[in-house]
Amino acid sequence: MRKNKLKEIFAEGRPAINAWLSIGSSYAAEGVARQGFDSVTIDFQHGMIGFDTGLTMFQAISTTDAVPLARVSCNDAAQIMHILDAGAYGIICPMISTEEDARSFASACKYPSQGSRSFGPSRGLLYGGDDYFANANDEILVIPMIETCEAVENIDAILSVEDVDMIYIGPNDLALAYGERPGQGTDGPATAEAIAQVLERTRAAKKLAGVFCANGEAARARVEQGFDLVTPGNDLGALTRELRSAVATIRGSEVGIQMKAGGY
Repeated sequence: MRKNKLKEIFAEGRPAINAWLSIGSSYAAEGVARQGFDSVTIDFQHGMIGFDTGLTMFQAISTTDAVPLARVSCNDAAQIMHILDAGAYGIICPMISTEEDARSFASACKYPSQGSRSFGPSRGLLYGGDDYFANANDEILVIPMIETCEAVENIDAILSVEDVDMIYIGPNDLALAYGERPGQGTDGPATAEAIAQVLERTRAAKKLAGVFCANGEAARARVEQGFDLVTPGNDLGALTRELRSAVATIRGSEVGIQMKAGGY
């Protein structure tokens, strides 16, 4: 089976950089995946993406060296299995708040006797190889999202689930849970304390930690904080920031020309 390169990166003690796709386009997915990212996540929760489009995006990502991941919309076994069958090499699942949540999620990702995933890898065989079934349990990453107060309180129990490979912090929903504003680029005090606590407990459990970040600068700071996988924003955010900057540059030049002309 094709090896999960993220696992190789983590085994070497290096941080991984993860792209995040919210735009339903295989063309955009292929372009993003060719920018040097270690992995690319298709967002089926908040992204404007359905399964049929997501499948073509997996195919596009597969033309590159990036590892294909997916965030599912919820802890639903049928959806998790379907997206794994489409070729995802790791699943990020939102709103995992208890040990029971984590166990049911992990079970959906693993074939018996380790879990309850049903057989039918479809495109998994095409991407992973003929021995996919024999090795999938070892290569697929199980990544619960920590984004509620309850999850922070239960972090040790969530981490005790053997098949959980990494926790992934959603700082915006975590901020909402603690009564602070999301999307500010910097954490409020309660959110910052919760993130530090989760990271410390994850380190103690000898597991991996990932986090969504506002941009590249914030992602670099998270690496320095000790995170193993960082996501420097999503595709739409990068696109709109670049276009907004271009418009501001052009309008700034226009203003300068008008002021100069008015001075004569």
